[in-house]
Amino acid sequence: MNGAWRLREYESLPSTSDLCATLAQAGEPGGLAVLAARQTAARGSRGRTWETLPGNLALSVLIRPNSPPAAAGHWALLAAVALAEALETAGGPALRLKWPNDVMLDGRKLGGILLDSGVQAGRLAWLVIGFGANLAAAPDLPAAAVLPNPIPPRVIASALLQRLEDWRLLTLLDGFAPVRSEWLARGPAPGTHLRVGLPTGEVAGTFAGLSDTGAMLLQAGGRVTAVSTGDVLQGA
Repeated sequence: MNGAWRLREYESLPSTSDLCATLAQAGEPGGLAVLAARQTAARGSRGRTWETLPGNLALSVLIRPNSPPAAAGHWALLAAVALAEALETAGGPALRLKWPNDVMLDGRKLGGILLDSGVQAGRLAWLVIGFGANLAAAPDLPAAAVLPNPIPPRVIASALLQRLEDWRLLTLLDGFAPVRSEWLARGPAPGTHLRVGLPTGEVAGTFAGLSDTGAMLLQAGGRVTAVSTGDVLQGA
């Protein structure tokens, strides 16, 4: 396992991310990784439930970026790239990304990422990144995918922690640009028509890239709009 991380493994937890967040608030240093064989109260994005079936990945990591809160958008994209790379390097198929951080196989969701954070004195004091991926089984949902050949969660966790550390070091040298470039190589083609669900309704347009903060850029009616939160409903 990557030496930059302190890995704790559990047979069962309510939520790996909830444990990391609790420890973060209690002062746990960054570099913690929590892997569970089973979760009983896992969370997905925007309050959705996330089902962790046997043999699937349930991993959360705690970092302390001490950066502006807007940097969380960079970490969301970095995490998606790292998860896709880890799955591929461990023997999985080629994967695509759906904004901001879903990992897709043949147009269906193979993995997802959840971010929790704490802000102190205007800085991102801690960030928990939760990873879930269908390595051995998929929930009974039409939009869910599973690897064609199962890979043990610990193998994926090891590869993922290595890629996270590699990307962290690269961003210290070169900033967000390499992450954005790699995400775009796996994301929708420029000009792809997308519909995005927002709390206030829907917006639609053609994909025009990513902003410096990681927001998705949509072009419509001669204008480019930056979308910082939402669900891509079509065209991913």
